Amino acid sequence: MRATVPYLQEKFDLFNDLYFGGKLERLPLETGNAASYLGVCTFKSRRIPFRGVEYYGFKIRISTRLDLPEQEVEDTLIHEMIHYYIWSSRIKDTSTHGKVFRQWMDHINTTYGRHITVTHHSTKEQREAAIDTRPKWHVVAIVSFKDGREGLKLLPWIRQRIAAYDRALKRSGKISGIGYYLVRDAWFNRFPTSSAFNVFFVPMDEVRAHLSGSRKY
Repeated sequence: MRATVPYLQEKFDLFNDLYFGGKLERLPLETGNAASYLGVCTFKSRRIPFRGVEYYGFKIRISTRLDLPEQEVEDTLIHEMIHYYIWSSRIKDTSTHGKVFRQWMDHINTTYGRHITVTHHSTKEQREAAIDTRPKWHVVAIVSFKDGREGLKLLPWIRQRIAAYDRALKRSGKISGIGYYLVRDAWFNRFPTSSAFNVFFVPMDEVRAHLSGSRKY
């Protein structure tokens, strides 16, 4: 299933009563298409004189990019509600998923038969289903290293950032060549676009098959 905002609001109220004694104030609940997380709890902070740091502006956002079992969607929401409870109550923890978080997670799992986890490991089928299958234009860099390896990189369609990426890699002294291609193929949608100085090492026969029909950039 893919959650809706009314669904999340209904479940938030239910879990608030069941697991948190109704102590959590309602907050904005949103959905999104993020591929990097299933759920996230965000907030702002400000320093108050004589009171220390105050957290405010809490939001919980649930990604609907993956079609997940309902229980997994619920467990994701509860996971973020534990974060919300800890941070809004100004409870100190050893880390983001530290001792306090794990105590709450283990208590809810044991008492109520939930399956909340610290991290989410999606299946290969779920990851494939999350890939946008609409053809899009991409600037693809094929990077050849002096040690014989080849990798690919998707770059923003901004000439200044492509030029900066090119200069940085060539300055490293490890590159024997870089080819840039403009291609419209949904296969490349699975890779993130950025100008960070890294590459993805994938089978180049497969990459070149999807570069068929591309043109030099």
